[in-house]
Amino acid sequence: MRRTLYVIRLQLINRQTFIWVPLIILIGAVALSIIVYALIPGGEPKYGGGGQAPLWYFFAIGISAMTLTFPFSQAMSITRREFFAGTMLTAVLGSALLGVVGVIGGLIEIATNGYGVNGYVFYLPPLWQVGGLSAFLTYFMLSLLLFVLGFTGATVYKRWGPLVLTIASVTLGLLLVGLVFLVTRLELWGQVGSILGDLGAVGMALCGLVVVVLLTGVSFLAFRRAIP
Repeated sequence: MRRTLYVIRLQLINRQTFIWVPLIILIGAVALSIIVYALIPGGEPKYGGGGQAPLWYFFAIGISAMTLTFPFSQAMSITRREFFAGTMLTAVLGSALLGVVGVIGGLIEIATNGYGVNGYVFYLPPLWQVGGLSAFLTYFMLSLLLFVLGFTGATVYKRWGPLVLTIASVTLGLLLVGLVFLVTRLELWGQVGSILGDLGAVGMALCGLVVVVLLTGVSFLAFRRAIP
């Protein structure tokens, strides 16, 4: 466990990666959103997706954690298991931090009537069905999912090369498009919407975390023989 904590410290040596850059992206997205909200006439509530901006950055963090930090860790005699566990724990901590920031941002928006312009970046009603808990789980799940996607893609690249990564990406895209086509063809969007509505934000977040666990397992299997 102590060596796993060393990996967390290794990942956080450059705090810009996990802390400052996501916060700068978040502050910039909120500032731009407020300006846009102020320019929109009318007094009705205005909602935007600027709060998701730093979540996508976690995809890039997942890639860099594998392609940049992993080779360096091998020179320090850190085992693959220790590196994998420490890196995933770092991702969990970073995702939890973004989840907390998202909840705090939503509470600030509620208290200030949407920054005084009735505009909301974090307080999106579908995500706050059971208060801050559902919002935290949603932000936490999305950031962790994107990190694992980036890390898994980089691991596949390191293990089998760009050809296999490209084939896997195209295959996944075709499966998703095929699923959308099938649902549209069979006119099942009503049922899909009903299922999603029944799940709610908490249910969807928990389903997303299940996907994260499955991807983490796939990533670990490929990571065991990845080339630094």
